[in-house]
Parts: sequence; C-alpha cells; structure tokens
Amino acid sequence: MKKLIFAIIALTAALATFATENNLAGKTIVFIGDSYVKNHRRPSSEAWHAKASANLGMNYVNCGRNGSAIAFDRTKEGFGPAMTDRYKTEIPDSADYIVIIAGHNDTGFISNDTQQNSWEEFCTALDTLLDGIMTQFPNARLAYVTPWAVDRPGFTEVNSRIIKACGQRGIPVLDMAALGVIDVNDPDFRAKYFQGPNDTAHLNAKGHDLLVPLGEAFIRLISIK
Repeated sequence: MKKLIFAIIALTAALATFATENNLAGKTIVFIGDSYVKNHRRPSSEAWHAKASANLGMNYVNCGRNGSAIAFDRTKEGFGPAMTDRYKTEIPDSADYIVIIAGHNDTGFISNDTQQNSWEEFCTALDTLLDGIMTQFPNARLAYVTPWAVDRPGFTEVNSRIIKACGQRGIPVLDMAALGVIDVNDPDFRAKYFQGPNDTAHLNAKGHDLLVPLGEAFIRLISIK
C-alpha cells in the first residue's frame, strides 16, 4: 500500500509543470462531511485537508459537522440534517473544488436491524447527494475521500457503494480504506495518532500530518481536466 502512496506522490511531482500552469493558488476548495472534516474536538486548522489546501495557496472552506450522515437526519440527536439537505445552503457558489468526506456515520444505521430499509435509503441519498452537487455547482470539480477501514458492520458495503457511485459519474475517489495509511484497528496506532486510544474516527495533529502529502497529491490530481 505504501508503494501505491509513493506512486501517487511521484506522479504529482512529475506533473509539477502542468500544475504550475494550472495554478491552484487563490482557488476555493470546499470540504463537506462529518467529523472527519470538522475535526471533532480539535481546530479544523489541524486537519490534513486544511494544511494541504494552505500549502497549495487555496481558499479553504470547512463545511464539516460532527455526527453528520449522508442519508439520515440527525437533528434530534444534535447533529443536524442529512447532507442531502446541507449541501444546498452550506456550499458557497464560489467553490472551484468540492470534496466530500463522509459515510462513517451512515454505517451505524445500516448495521442496525431496527432501521427499516436503511440500506436503500443510503444508496438513494448518496446518488442524490452526488447528482445534486454536480447540478447545483456545474463548474466545480467534485471529488470524494472515503472513510478509513473501520472494523464495524456495514463499513465494507458503504465504502464499496461510494466507490461504485463515484465511478459511474467520473468522480475521483481517494480510497483511504484501500490505501491503509490509517490503521484504525491497531490500538498502538490509535494511541499515537488519534484523539483518544479508543477513538476510531478522529485523528490528532500527528495523525493528520501523515495525510498531508497524500492530500496535496490528490488535490493536484483532481485539478487536472
């Protein structure tokens, strides 16, 4: 997996001349999602996407919300409406690039047997979210970063569906589960790189730093038309 990461970074370096011509400085990049974007109890400025955007000279907009789900309204729990509603008013019209980081919280509904038709709801909502953003922001480049692999029911299905739906629309995907940079199931890794030893979602500053080079490479790649 590390070889793949290095290959992506090397490819970006090889495209340095093109990237200079297609300068990202001053462009607006919007990240929308859950606590992976919000960064939970830490400042969003510590997140890899904030640091990568700053390194590229981009205008960074954080539309993360703790506990947010793609398909499910969690207002009663204090986490707000589903992303299928949130994007309509939260993403600014000035967006040149829009990156979704979401899916972690949807797995909880899908794996819960008491939730009727939750899988169908998720699939429909994911399609609605992708199509809606592409329609409302036709001049923006849309991309997706999946959650990292968590050993919990529903994750594999959610991750696979995200990759399939994006592939059908030509949306670039950074599959964090496949890359394996974040080893969330290793307790020693969590103790060093997460906000708490039992945390499976929220990186600390050191954890985010692991992803900054990869994040920069991904942003450069999605800027190529």
